[in-house]
Order: sequence, then structure tokens, then C-alpha cells
Amino acid sequence: MTRVKAAVGLLGRFVRALVLSAWQTVQTIMRASGRSGRAPVPAFVRVRFAPMSETGAALLGCMVSLTPGTTTLDIDMAEHELLVHVLDGSDIDGLVAGIRRDFEPGLLALFGPEEGA
Repeated sequence: MTRVKAAVGLLGRFVRALVLSAWQTVQTIMRASGRSGRAPVPAFVRVRFAPMSETGAALLGCMVSLTPGTTTLDIDMAEHELLVHVLDGSDIDGLVAGIRRDFEPGLLALFGPEEGA
């Protein structure tokens, strides 16, 4: 995969994740303010990521934070983990799978495995 294709693909997947996450966040807020009043259950989640450079990990953290409903609180390069706060922790497995599926491949193509990994 060329770097240009990886960057364009990553941008496309990021925009799609933004739109989908924004819609899900609106639905969560509407459910909480509706008759049922079912408030979301926020959660802290550790998300493992593939070994990549510090730049790639920082960009991954930024992409997660820019996606509505999620905020990266810490990036642990030694353990290859993000600590993420999520607005609605009802589907943690789906959240983690989405981050790994949508963001990791492009970031790995652009920022490769870290040196010595």
C-alpha cells in the first residue's frame, strides 16, 4: 500500500467514523433526555494498539479524541495502550474493534512499527 493511498484511506475511514459517532452520540443524548431517561453509562477503557511510532500513536490518540463520545486520556507507549473515556460504555468490544479496524491499518502504513519492534 503506498503512503498516499494509506493517507487517503485513513482520512476516508476517519470521516466515516466521525459521522457515525456523531449520529450515535446524538441518539445517546436523545435517549437520555427522552421519556425513558436511560442515561448512558460512561466508562474508562484501555485500548491496545499495534506497535507504531510515537507520532502514529499520538495521531491515533488525537483521532479517537476528535471522534464524538470518546476522549483519549493517556497513551502508554510501553504497553501500546490508550486510556479512553467513553460517553456510553454499552458496547466496549465494538468501540475497540472500530478503532483497530478503522484507524490502525492506515496509521501502520504511514508510521510503521516502532524501531526495534
